[in-house]
Amino acid sequence: MPLQNRVSPFGELFADSSRGGFFGNRGGKFHRDDQTLGQRRHVSRAWICCVLSFKGRQRDVWGRYYTELFFMDEPTALASGHRPCFECRRAEAKDFAEKFSGRGSPKRAGEMDLVLHRERLEQDGRSKRLHPVSLPDLPDGAFVTLGGNESFAVKGKRLLRWSPSGYTEAMARPSGSAMMLTPPAITKVLARGYEPHWHPGVGSL
Repeated sequence: MPLQNRVSPFGELFADSSRGGFFGNRGGKFHRDDQTLGQRRHVSRAWICCVLSFKGRQRDVWGRYYTELFFMDEPTALASGHRPCFECRRAEAKDFAEKFSGRGSPKRAGEMDLVLHRERLEQDGRSKRLHPVSLPDLPDGAFVTLGGNESFAVKGKRLLRWSPSGYTEAMARPSGSAMMLTPPAITKVLARGYEPHWHPGVGSL
């Protein structure tokens, strides 16, 4: 049976047999020894997004040290509040940090994590925080929900419907408002030119 280690744009963890394009963690181990989850969904504010393969390392998924998580693609990881890892994705992490700060000095990981943790969760520390936005103003890679449990990624003049295994359809981007899933600080990074890695099936929509 698949582990409950896939991440939706809402930041929720669920089980699915499809393979993710990126993996990451939320600061350490929060699964039980029997590879199930309790109430916790993170250990610290350091939520990162990593490559699947790095220097030949082999991981014992949901073993002693980390609760490994998997994302369909990088826009999904960003929507759920994860940032690029400074070890396995150093070039992208540096670019992200520079764009995070705008015209100032690049932000350190801990500084970004403080901001992101406030923006990705409500005060209860568990519920996804949603942000009201105008759809025409959003950059590519930002995620929104139009109501219910469905999520859509912004791509040009279209919204792409998300699923665990890829985007299933494209629709014209409406001109109204929506609730944004991507933390505002990350949306600014996207608007400043950070280019996330999309699922390879995007080109066929």
